[in-house]
Amino acid sequence: MEGLLASKRLVQLAVSMILPGSTLGVLGGGQLGRMFAQAAQSLGYRVHIFEPAADCPASAVANRTFTAEYQQVEELSLFAKSCAAVTYEFENVPVEPLWKIESLTRLLPHSGVLEICQNRLREKTWLKKSGFPHVPFAEVEAHEDLAAAARRVGLPCVVKTADFGYDGKGQKKVTDDASLAAAVTAFQGVRAVIERFIDFKCELSVIVARNEAGESRVFPIAENIHTKHILDFSIVPARVSAAVAREAEALAVAIAERIGLVGLLAVELFLTDRGELLVNELAPRPHNSGHWSLDGGRTSQFEQHVRAICGLPLGDPSVREPSVMVNILGDAWINPATGQETAPDWGAVLSYPRAKLHLYGKKEPRVGRKMGHFTVTADSVEGALETARVLKEKLRRASS
Repeated sequence: MEGLLASKRLVQLAVSMILPGSTLGVLGGGQLGRMFAQAAQSLGYRVHIFEPAADCPASAVANRTFTAEYQQVEELSLFAKSCAAVTYEFENVPVEPLWKIESLTRLLPHSGVLEICQNRLREKTWLKKSGFPHVPFAEVEAHEDLAAAARRVGLPCVVKTADFGYDGKGQKKVTDDASLAAAVTAFQGVRAVIERFIDFKCELSVIVARNEAGESRVFPIAENIHTKHILDFSIVPARVSAAVAREAEALAVAIAERIGLVGLLAVELFLTDRGELLVNELAPRPHNSGHWSLDGGRTSQFEQHVRAICGLPLGDPSVREPSVMVNILGDAWINPATGQETAPDWGAVLSYPRAKLHLYGKKEPRVGRKMGHFTVTADSVEGALETARVLKEKLRRASS
């Protein structure tokens, strides 16, 4: 009887699979869409991109690009009808137009996941109601007294816009009366979330993939070092205890199951000084901290994303060798003394035998803009991190 049920399950899975040769769609044409397209094409899929901006990084590798605003439902519908499944590369896509296309194609992760994760208040509230450990917070409506709410949460705290925001955008740290007054001015008339500032040992992220059959796979925990709120280094495996790693993995899987994930989800965490894990943010898509997997993993996060939304068996997410990913920002092009633009010395990275360079095809380097990344692999995490720091410094000196 069990064998018969297993056979029926295999048939059901085969019917629901989106097989190579089909067309997959991506909402958003940035670097995540670009790398998703490259992974999908290596598996034999065609890829269509929907992106408001012309000449986006993903369009250079896509089979077709639809250039229109997300609210242009007619064009969005044409895009949806051309795809067997549609996903998104970032969560700042307006959710309302997507409700209209869910009857035309498979949107994965589903719009309910997107709606929760694109709004900080909905995300925090969902985590609280679902019983997951989270950073203590307070909601402030546009007309309410932000200063009073901040004092209730306690200083220091962080004030964030409720909607959207990433890489530190739309947020301010409040430590005293002066910074509180500045925050009141900056967030006047804006719905906000106030979070207690957490003293933490390190920031971690867990990327989990889950398909429609309920199969899930978790990538090794990444330890993340930020500079000016932007990810600088991701270290894999994270330098945490096995118990912390197991707890973080279990937490990510539980969140994925509770939210009904089909696709990829990044769970950003604080490891507090008391050894607690607190969920900071969720991102229902490939994540900057997972780029190491392109070179240091058995299956990249982008291939895993393709597998998950297409109903294919999920790949082995384990690390092949210790890896460190380094973001390359537009700052690397700017001479700090003159402000003039100078190309970085790519040879500094490419000449190292265990480093891999990935550039995103963006034409205009700007301070804080993610232009690419490189990955260093080594026999140990410490060796990879030391080499990564040296190579980053060589890139920086090239523009000086």
